[in-house]
Amino acid sequence: MARIAGIDIPKNKRGVIALTYIFGIGNSRAKEILANAKIDESIKVQDWTDDQIAAIREQVGTFTIEGELRSEVQLSIKRLMDIGCQRGIRHRLGLPLRGQRTKNNSRTRKGKRKTVANKKK
Repeated sequence: MARIAGIDIPKNKRGVIALTYIFGIGNSRAKEILANAKIDESIKVQDWTDDQIAAIREQVGTFTIEGELRSEVQLSIKRLMDIGCQRGIRHRLGLPLRGQRTKNNSRTRKGKRKTVANKKK
């Protein structure tokens, strides 16, 4: 296993796919990193040389990734909640932020159903 940015990336996968295991690196950014490091996308991680791994580490170091990115995202969410904007309020209430309807769906955001019993007559 190659270790890049504190993450063990799987050695039996292609380079583009393996780099996406790092938080903050998606498909397009992985392709960009490999292009800048002059490494073919189809080569598996186990076939990378030490020089290639060093070049990839150097390219990955130019981006905000992993812990630093996670804390940056959390600070952005906290800022929205502090200023009390619409998105911040939705974050605070644990509801969907981007205009989805909540009558039937949105179970991912709302969590497990909390059944409310009918009032007896």
